[in-house]
Amino acid sequence: MELVVIRHGETQANAEGRYQGALDIGLNESGQRHIARLADEVVATQAPFDRLLASPLLRTRESAAILSRQLGLPVELVPAFRERDVGLFEGLTQVEARTRYPELWARNITRRWAEAPPGGETIDEVIARVSQGLTELVSTMQGERILLVAYGVVAKVIRAVTIAGFDDFFEWQLPNGGMLSVRLSLADGGPLRFSRPLDGGD
Repeated sequence: MELVVIRHGETQANAEGRYQGALDIGLNESGQRHIARLADEVVATQAPFDRLLASPLLRTRESAAILSRQLGLPVELVPAFRERDVGLFEGLTQVEARTRYPELWARNITRRWAEAPPGGETIDEVIARVSQGLTELVSTMQGERILLVAYGVVAKVIRAVTIAGFDDFFEWQLPNGGMLSVRLSLADGGPLRFSRPLDGGD
């Protein structure tokens, strides 16, 4: 199975550098235009897709709807690929988060594997959820070509567990409207090649 991941178009929160996580924010005008151009590019340059998947949040649904019109495929919602919830930090810029929650910020809480801002998900929880989603895709859609509209952290996890490992997990970023392609199969016991280091730290 070939899986192509597209990160949703820009939102106003993206433009302002805010954590948005599970907040249900739609695309801004720039994001809509970018995804429309990307949809034309996908039709012109990519081989046909068999399925179009998206996470249920508004920014991915809106991005997927634009792609759907060009590709002629219905959008299938897959909750396993929702964005990471960052709890108290949601809606804040980094400056605001550092000012309001200095102790959490000093501990670099969003970059700890097994801890999270209060009310949020740990990275380990996101890795487990996304990995399970990938395993289910491969078991039910083997041999298909899939387009998935998702988020920055979800793209990080997919890349890390399938092709790249975790050495550059915090540095690598998929930009809004960016694309990532991976191949997944059930060979050798499953599609996931890498586990994050069991160092117990950040």
